[in-house]
Amino acid sequence: MFIRDIVRLSLSSLMDQRMRSFLTILGISVGIAAVVLLTSIGEGIQKFTLAEFTQFGTNLIGINPGRSTTLGTSGAIINNVRPLSIADEEALRRIPGVLDTVSVIQGNGPVEFAKRSRRTTILGAGPSASKVWQIKVAKGRFLPSDDSRAARSFVVLGSKVKNELFRDANPLGQIVRVAGERYRVVGVMESKGQMLGFDLDDAVYIPTVRAMSLFNQQSLMEIDLLYQNDLQSKTIAERAKKLLKSRHGAEDFTITTQEEMLEILGSVLGILTMAVGGLGAISLLVGGVGVVTIMTIAVNERTPEIGLLRAIGADRRQILWLFIGEAAVLAGIGGLAGLLLGTVIAWLLGTFVPALPTHTPWIYAVYAELLAIGIGLLAGVLPARHAAGLNPVEALRAE
Repeated sequence: MFIRDIVRLSLSSLMDQRMRSFLTILGISVGIAAVVLLTSIGEGIQKFTLAEFTQFGTNLIGINPGRSTTLGTSGAIINNVRPLSIADEEALRRIPGVLDTVSVIQGNGPVEFAKRSRRTTILGAGPSASKVWQIKVAKGRFLPSDDSRAARSFVVLGSKVKNELFRDANPLGQIVRVAGERYRVVGVMESKGQMLGFDLDDAVYIPTVRAMSLFNQQSLMEIDLLYQNDLQSKTIAERAKKLLKSRHGAEDFTITTQEEMLEILGSVLGILTMAVGGLGAISLLVGGVGVVTIMTIAVNERTPEIGLLRAIGADRRQILWLFIGEAAVLAGIGGLAGLLLGTVIAWLLGTFVPALPTHTPWIYAVYAELLAIGIGLLAGVLPARHAAGLNPVEALRAE
């Protein structure tokens, strides 16, 4: 029996049993589609989150008050020996390689104009925030570089706050009340959207020192450093650490480079992608069990045919490959169908549900198809071995 004979017999057997073949292909395709879809969702979430996380730029280092063995985050509880101060920020700005700095205070309060009021996030930030965070002003300007000890009462509105309070009117030069205090509007920010659940458009920006007074804070919540592209973050972090230790007399602060944050975030999201892929693999396993069942039934039904093939000269190895080939073809077709189905569903989700980002890497598609064929081969081995081991005479007598 030649290879072409094995292929011809395998295909003719599959065509003769169309419904059985269809059900087997369906089981494999559903499993592959589940793997492709779930890994696409996991990969899409990973890429979306990393893109959101880096939209402020990539050459940033965050410094938070208090010593922590994990990530220091903005808004953390301040309970340290010595607070981070505006003087610390000014000293950090003079470090070689640091392009600029921004100090941060965050709170919440009402912003009022005329009879309209909106409770929103109030960010105390330095005049360099628009440069360091790569956020643009749509109208007017950002906060001016005033004396840090006597900053004027200026405010910059996020786009959503501007629309809620002023509608189509020009807010520049108008007086608004921020948490009960009067501020003059000097700018409106471009729409930035959300970052990891924080709506950047639903916020207002006031000078840092005024925010510290407004929220009765003795320490900055965070200082962000923007450094040169040709320098390593570890170099700047070491220089900042040395400077602050000399000023504070102890390491009572946390320095976090963006590489560290992205590494931790990437590892967490990678585990998420593997987890959802594992859920899809369970469906694929069920499909593999279906192949084993169908092939076992096929061997029992085709026992006389096996006996005839053995009688005309087919050896055990050829019988083995005949049934393994059938299983591989079934799994391969099911894999292609599942790959197409999973990709289409992922595309539809990404198109009609933008909040659920999806991304299907081609390498995943290749792996999914190879996995389907591999499962077909493995699932066909046991029935094929049974078929190859049948006694020709007994097989011919079978009904």
